[in-house]
Amino acid sequence: MILDGEIKTQLSQYLQLMEGEVHIKVSAGTDNVSRDMTALADELAAMSSNIKVEQTTLERTPSFSVNRPGEDTGITFAGIPLGHEFTSLVLALLQVSGRAPKADQKVIDQIKAIKGDYHFETYASLSCHNCPDVVQALNVMSLLNPGITHTMIDGAVYREEVEAKDIMAVPTVHLNGEFFNSGRMSLEEILVKLGSGPDASEFADKEPYDVLIVGGGPAGASAAIYSARKGIRTGIVADRFGGQVLDTVGIENLITVNYTEGPKLAATLEEHVKQYNVDIMNLQRAKGLEKKEFIEIELENGAVLKSKTVILSTGARWRNADVPGETEYRNKGIAYCAHCDGPLFAGKHVAVIGGGNSGVEAAIDLAGIVKHVTLLARSELKADPVLQDRMRSLPNVTVIEQAQIKEITGTDKVNGITYIDRVTSEEQHIELQGVFVQIGTVPNTEWLRGSVELNRSGEVIVDKAGSTNIPGVFAAGDCTDSKFKQIIISMGSGATAALGAFEYLIRN
Repeated sequence: MILDGEIKTQLSQYLQLMEGEVHIKVSAGTDNVSRDMTALADELAAMSSNIKVEQTTLERTPSFSVNRPGEDTGITFAGIPLGHEFTSLVLALLQVSGRAPKADQKVIDQIKAIKGDYHFETYASLSCHNCPDVVQALNVMSLLNPGITHTMIDGAVYREEVEAKDIMAVPTVHLNGEFFNSGRMSLEEILVKLGSGPDASEFADKEPYDVLIVGGGPAGASAAIYSARKGIRTGIVADRFGGQVLDTVGIENLITVNYTEGPKLAATLEEHVKQYNVDIMNLQRAKGLEKKEFIEIELENGAVLKSKTVILSTGARWRNADVPGETEYRNKGIAYCAHCDGPLFAGKHVAVIGGGNSGVEAAIDLAGIVKHVTLLARSELKADPVLQDRMRSLPNVTVIEQAQIKEITGTDKVNGITYIDRVTSEEQHIELQGVFVQIGTVPNTEWLRGSVELNRSGEVIVDKAGSTNIPGVFAAGDCTDSKFKQIIISMGSGATAALGAFEYLIRN
């Protein structure tokens, strides 16, 4: 049995939602993965009379495709989609059976209008929390457009192929045999990259808002909900809805929620905002702010949005190491998510840069996958003692404190790291095959320099009501000088900024 009893109970409820017949075509050999894949297909067929299994030969063995009777949808899984990808399999079964995918009609029309042949391949790992978003989006595109096909490839199963193509980060997408993108992408982001995104003309007729929120993370979502509930005209413009939460794996400190994961929380945030009359403008990046009759926000596509008040909630991003070699070898041995990319470094020697909680947690995660982990900290470790104790108990982890990184070395990909011992001033070099950077965050506020007052760290300076130095402009969340950067604190500051903006509107 591939599926345990609890998963089967949950799955049986989903399979009852199937609307028509689905044919699973299995391309299997004599290897263990093929045997387990065939067993999985047979278990699915035994659970629903709508699922039929047949043997075939596909481009890769082992793999299987999910099809309508007499029609290939172009959806293929090269590997066994369990772990984080199990949801991708369930959705593929439901959608191929006839259930409509959850996508706006405008997006569906864009997909159907794409002309030409597009053969996508997504290299993924089953522990990657970002991969399912890409896999599911491309599966939907394959389902809606006969010129599009998509194959999910488990990098752990097709390790030789992954190494031959120098794939060292997941998800990595190839289009028609060439590199297309690496990292998390939504359905809308893929369409933008294919040239089907909105341009400035789509924003030309928008009336001024009462409150315009810039940023769609926890602070922005909270601000949007609190503003909309006041009955005022509210808009939210975001580079990507969910923000940095989308890159977060386990969340265990959100009060009343024992455990959740970043992408799931981001989805619920967006769903909650959509319960209100909020104009959501996703995949749009702001590049300028100016106070005139209204406060004007200029977008990178050239559009200008106007509002009586603005709430800045642009969040933060992972901080780069800013050393020679980092840019050259990004996704060629340098990674920023141990949980996602760790399986690609199985059996190898890797380094983690960073002595805080995120660095130590990454070292612990990687120790169970790779041959050896070397953790390099610029000073002494600052992680919680319980995490340090856990890490130091692992036999394949070496900790080097007082290490100043000088260079990440390589040829076509990473082959080592050079550091200076800050106590002895001696230069040291370690040969390795991967580097994971875990050194905190930097606020997304470069575009605000010269307009809004920032501190030396680039954080927006706010008062207790979330006000900035510009009347009518407020800020919330990780882009501000708030002392602590936590999801729950961002949500609270978003609510504070929205109430501050509403009070400003009343008084002015």
